[in-house]
Amino acid sequence: MHWDFALILVFLATAVPLLGRRRIRQLMAMPETTKRDRLALYASTVAFQWLAAAVVLWRANAHHIALARLGLAIPKPALTAIVSIVLAALVLANQLFSLRQLATHPDEARGILPQLALKIFPQDSVERFAFLAVVVTVAVCEELIFRGFVQRVFVDWSGGLLLAGILGSAVMFAIAHLYQGRRGLITTFIVGMLFASIRSWTGSLLASLIAHFIADITAGFLAPARLRLALTHVSSQADPSDLVSGR
Repeated sequence: MHWDFALILVFLATAVPLLGRRRIRQLMAMPETTKRDRLALYASTVAFQWLAAAVVLWRANAHHIALARLGLAIPKPALTAIVSIVLAALVLANQLFSLRQLATHPDEARGILPQLALKIFPQDSVERFAFLAVVVTVAVCEELIFRGFVQRVFVDWSGGLLLAGILGSAVMFAIAHLYQGRRGLITTFIVGMLFASIRSWTGSLLASLIAHFIADITAGFLAPARLRLALTHVSSQADPSDLVSGR
C-alpha cells in the first residue's frame, strides 16, 4: 500500500471520529443552537468534506488510478438504474417508517441522537437551502471517499479480493461515525456493507450516492417536526409526581 494511502486511512480511522466526537460534545453542552450556529456548522462541514474528497482525488490521480476504478462511472447502465431505483425506494420507506415510529414510541425522542438532531437540523427555509448543500456534499464526498477510494484501496491491497474491499470500506465508514455511539456504529456498518456491496456489483457509486442523499434529506427535512411532536407528547404524559420530585 502506498504511504499516502495508508496516511489517509489512518486519518479517517482516528482524526475523523475524534473530531466528530469533540463536535458532538460541544453541541450537546449547548442548551440550544442559534441559526448562526447551524449555518456555521453547515459551512464547516461542506468545506471539510470537499477538502477531504479533493485530497483523495489528488492522491489517486498521482498514482494513476482512473476515475472509473473509483466508481465514478456507469459501466452497467441498465443494472445501475434498476438498483438505484430499488435502493432509493427501500431507503425512503425505511426512513419514513422510522419517523412514524416516533408516534408510537415517543420516548425515543429523548435519546442523544434525536436531541442532537434537533440542534443541527434546519428550522427555516434559509437553513433548509443550506442544509441541502450539506446533504449533496456529504452524499457525494462520503461515497467517493468510502465506497470509491477506501474500497478500491482494500481491494488492491488484498490482491483483488472484492470481499476485502466491502468489509474494509464498511469498517472504515462505521469508525468514522463512531461519535454516534454503539447503535450508530452498528447501523453505519450495516449500511456500509450494503452500499459497498452494491458499488461492487454495479461498478458505480450512483446507487449508493442517491440512497445516501435520500436518507439524509428525508431525516433533515422531516425529523425535526416529528421529534418536537414526540417530545410534546412525552411531556404531556409525564407523571406530576415526577415533575414535583425533579425526576
